[in-house]
Amino acid sequence: MAEVNAFEAATALMDWDHQTYMPQAAGEARAAHVSILSRLLHELLVSDETQRLAQEAAKEATSEDEKALVRVVSRRLEKSTKIPASLVEEKSRVSSEAHEIWVRARADNDFAKFRPSLERIVELNRQEAEHLGYTDHIYDALTDLYEEGATKKGWDAMFDGIRQPMVDLVARIKEAPAIDNRFLFGDWDVDAQRRFTEMLVEAIGFDMKRGRQDTAPHPFCTNFSVNDVRLTTRYQEFLGSAIFGSLHEAGHGVYEQGSPQEWDRTPLSGGVSLGVHESQSRTWENIVGRSKAFWSRYLPELKRSFPALPGLSLDDFYRAVNRVEPSFIRVEADEVTYNLHIMVRFEIECGMLEGSLAVKDLPEVWNEKYRQYLGITPPTDSLGCLQDVHWSGGMIGYFPTYSMGNILSYQIWEKLQADLGDTDRLMADGEFAPILGWLQDKVYRHGSKYPPSELIQRVCGGPLDPKPYLSGITRKYEGVYGLASTV
Repeated sequence: MAEVNAFEAATALMDWDHQTYMPQAAGEARAAHVSILSRLLHELLVSDETQRLAQEAAKEATSEDEKALVRVVSRRLEKSTKIPASLVEEKSRVSSEAHEIWVRARADNDFAKFRPSLERIVELNRQEAEHLGYTDHIYDALTDLYEEGATKKGWDAMFDGIRQPMVDLVARIKEAPAIDNRFLFGDWDVDAQRRFTEMLVEAIGFDMKRGRQDTAPHPFCTNFSVNDVRLTTRYQEFLGSAIFGSLHEAGHGVYEQGSPQEWDRTPLSGGVSLGVHESQSRTWENIVGRSKAFWSRYLPELKRSFPALPGLSLDDFYRAVNRVEPSFIRVEADEVTYNLHIMVRFEIECGMLEGSLAVKDLPEVWNEKYRQYLGITPPTDSLGCLQDVHWSGGMIGYFPTYSMGNILSYQIWEKLQADLGDTDRLMADGEFAPILGWLQDKVYRHGSKYPPSELIQRVCGGPLDPKPYLSGITRKYEGVYGLASTV
């Protein structure tokens, strides 16, 4: 598995470089390199020798960690052996090429340029799902790759549990006076944004000796070991874009850095699932980073970093960074409407896989769903169906984990507050070590040792539960907008 990890690190490093520094003309060669490495990795995984070693290890495992390692490896081998090496190589090559095409298509607002790549990616995902097998819905085979045990039926139930309460909250907020956040838009110095965001991510506990931050068209976090975790962000006219993008990715980063050193480069290292991972990025971005207590500590430093900011109050700034307004871009969506963006993508993914939605009709269907869910119509495909990087990377089945992360962030935070007490005082004093320490002890240090459902049970004392999320977000935004309390 150390050899498997080396192949994974090499391809991940190539992908990071692809999205950050690679020359534009290098795309074809990079796609060939990555596809070959992906095939070699797959062949190593499904080899008779690997299977034999896994079977022997299962007999010899005695400790809890050894048994967990065997379980994680066996699950991966079971899935890998079902997929032909040729399909792995083809999907890797097409996805690598598609990323460059997507970057140009988004910049040019040209969906037609990206459409053939997306059609091929959907078809390759269909083939992968058929090889993996499923019982109820084709989506089940793919979404299980990102969240162990997840199914379309389960995601439907999750969305059904939060849809109406969130729609009702949005309707109440629409009746309240709008919040002015225009002062957050401007021509902000990029170097000042870089310094400020790096200061923030270090303050919450991201170790820059074991990581770094760069820029990318779409922010992401990746890692090649516990001691090499990479964040990316982007600098735009909205000052909050870089700030909250950096805090979000740093939430992923501290999770990866929190794995035990002795597990480094083994299958037990790193976040257990994308839903649990997203709970941490949303915790640090929203629950911590958009709190009034956090900005009581960092607003003075923000003003020093950006003298053009007006002499606004803490209350005005807090309300501005928590403004609720239907918007086009998912990664910059407010906390209340965010899950509506995910519902759109989930329904579209299911439709493309089923064949009920042709890729050629994607822009029209996307815009119609935005009218239905958010009451707005994207004026361009760049602000609509071309905005996300995931499909260009071949990833279908991923998006519902974002909403799971939103729900789980509040559920875990409820337990954290019960143990730590006054978290507002800690954040106002810039003391994040107790918060990070609690999360490391309860979540991060377990890496992938337990299945995600078992980890959630251990941390929260029960399964995924939307009630803490619904009560927490309702209470917060009733306060932000001065609404009558209902919780």
